[in-house]
Amino acid sequence: MLYNPGSEENGPNRILIILHQAGSSAGRVGQMLQMAGFELDIRRHALGDPLPETLAEHAGAVVFGGPMSANDEDDFVRNEIDWHAVPLAENKPYLGICLGAQMLVRHLGGTVEAHPDGLTEIGWYPLQATPAGESLMSWPDMVYHFHREGFSLPDGAERLATADHYVNQAFRYGETAWGIQFHAELTQVMMHRWVVRGAHRFDMPGAQLGRQHLQGRLVHDARLRYWLAGFLELVFGREIPGEKCRPEATALSSL
Repeated sequence: MLYNPGSEENGPNRILIILHQAGSSAGRVGQMLQMAGFELDIRRHALGDPLPETLAEHAGAVVFGGPMSANDEDDFVRNEIDWHAVPLAENKPYLGICLGAQMLVRHLGGTVEAHPDGLTEIGWYPLQATPAGESLMSWPDMVYHFHREGFSLPDGAERLATADHYVNQAFRYGETAWGIQFHAELTQVMMHRWVVRGAHRFDMPGAQLGRQHLQGRLVHDARLRYWLAGFLELVFGREIPGEKCRPEATALSSL
């Protein structure tokens, strides 16, 4: 039986959601967590919202991406990196996505830096699960990215997925902390917004044009969505109703 961190027996039912811009959304991650019965406590520390000193009133936390770097010297960036001591010390389920994963890596003593050849991952790129990742679940063959920096694998972390240009795509630290470099949380509306607002980055080395982002979604998104549901169940211990991986998701991804 999966551990359910949000049941009455095991404690609180809220998930802390940390976003980094006024218009940012928790997207599919937030939708699926709510479908599973969790409440969302959304905070934007970059805009002045406080971070909790303990997660005693939360069942876990998700830190999302943003346009800033985990290497920036802004107070909120340093505060968030230091704050990762809270979920780690309290052994609460934690998921870092893109910038969130990079902040976790920095907290654990790892590094965040650009590719030595200046390559970015902006669009859809292949993903390969490691044996450790495959032992946990099935992974999608293609995932969506929007980043120009990657991270090292911290001491004590286990790599779960890799790729050609950025070898650390997903990892687990201990039993409850997880980080992923790619984005499975985007709704269709979010992707259209990113393609419009991020178009100035499409001429960066390795980046794909906006039409490739949208075309790739038609081919690869079904499998990515059902992977996300299974992954969130793995992290937070609660099934996402109606979002189990289905055979047609794999079929769609191969069209």
